[in-house]
Amino acid sequence: ISREDEKYSVNCLDSDESYEGTSEASFKDAVVYDGTQGNNGSVPQENGIRKHRYVPLSLRYSNLTQSLCFNRPFELSKITMPIVFNEPLSFLQRITEYMEHTYLINKACSLSNSIERMQAVAAFAVSAVASQWDRTGKPFNPLLGETYELIREDQGFRLISEQVSHHPPISAFHAESLTGDFVFHGSIYPKLKFWGKSVEAEPKGTITLELLKHGEVYTWTNPFCCVHNVILGKLWIEQYGTVEILNHSTGDKCVLNFKPCGMFGKELHKVEGYIQDKSKKKRCVIYGKWTECMWSVDPQAYESNRKAEKKGELKKLKSQVGLTADNDDADDMPEVQETVAVIPGSTLLWRISSRPQHSATMYNFTNFAMSLNELEPGMLATLAPTDCRLRPDIRAMENGDMDEASREKERLEEKQRSARKHRSKEEEEWSTRWFQSGTNPFTSSQDWLYTGGYFDRNYSDLPDIY
Repeated sequence: ISREDEKYSVNCLDSDESYEGTSEASFKDAVVYDGTQGNNGSVPQENGIRKHRYVPLSLRYSNLTQSLCFNRPFELSKITMPIVFNEPLSFLQRITEYMEHTYLINKACSLSNSIERMQAVAAFAVSAVASQWDRTGKPFNPLLGETYELIREDQGFRLISEQVSHHPPISAFHAESLTGDFVFHGSIYPKLKFWGKSVEAEPKGTITLELLKHGEVYTWTNPFCCVHNVILGKLWIEQYGTVEILNHSTGDKCVLNFKPCGMFGKELHKVEGYIQDKSKKKRCVIYGKWTECMWSVDPQAYESNRKAEKKGELKKLKSQVGLTADNDDADDMPEVQETVAVIPGSTLLWRISSRPQHSATMYNFTNFAMSLNELEPGMLATLAPTDCRLRPDIRAMENGDMDEASREKERLEEKQRSARKHRSKEEEEWSTRWFQSGTNPFTSSQDWLYTGGYFDRNYSDLPDIY
């Protein structure tokens, strides 16, 4: 892959600051990923339907020092960010990465025991955030009315998503099994806050999984996500918070604790929790790392192992007395322990796939992420004109033309503002096409529900957003 230096300008908060970057590879350099690599512990894919590309992309990261000079928390959704901080995917495509580990849902559908099904669902919930590891690029904010569809016959699902609101930004999605085994849906509206040295995404929105064969419904929300050192230092990510997965049909519940890294970083990436039945009896303990793998073990075996660990930690702690954390300008990322200490008798629930060899120079994308923006011959005849793949700014960025991407991003945002002003002047209400606001029947919370019909391919009267 040839590399060519270029200069480009970006605008943020009326700034005319100039950034330097490297254009690395374009869309024409794409090669095909044939699915022969292991699929997260499942049987390796043999995709006889069609192959998916494996695209080298340029990497452009920078800190916010040249753009933002604030010392207080504020919502980033209200700030126009320069394109240098983006990755060439829309947020609609980013949430589609939940489906990378669909084999775990299929596994849950095949199990006869409700606790084992909950284990598979819990592993899926953890795996859904695994692609965020080292993904410090910001996805493009979807335009109001923007859509994204994905059909993966090799994984047995199809998905449609739509940007249903701009203020606040809300993305709704609906995925369904091609064989009628499950439905997976939700609406996501993360609240982003800038805290001086870090950016925190507060999870908003409910995720619902319906296992139709078993007549079961599971709901949960995602953990918090924090990107450190947006001002100075190496960018790194941690997930933290409590995730509760409830089986509304059986009363089983899984409680997962995504641990913050802690003073010495020993908790970085760790996830621990348990599954209890409707009588609140602990049936198993789940542990591991969201960046690596998840295991299940009997509660008694877990407690015995924990007591033995505490004895060893006490001796280590005594040798660390007197150490204090340095108040540096950057929050150094703790040294990562690459493996999980497996407790004897544990069962592997999920293991992450290795990323492509040059992932670090391609926005740290997974193989699945690299396939999301592919535009094959013949797709134009079936895609809705609002699909993310047709966004000119994302396409230009993927092709390495950052100047064009920046110009197109600015043009699309101005077009969106003009359309909003026109609707306000004409006193017109925005009407969503594929989702409608309603109440989640299982949680009684506000949600956006799929109204159906997208794959009938009737795309008349869609908004002109590009």
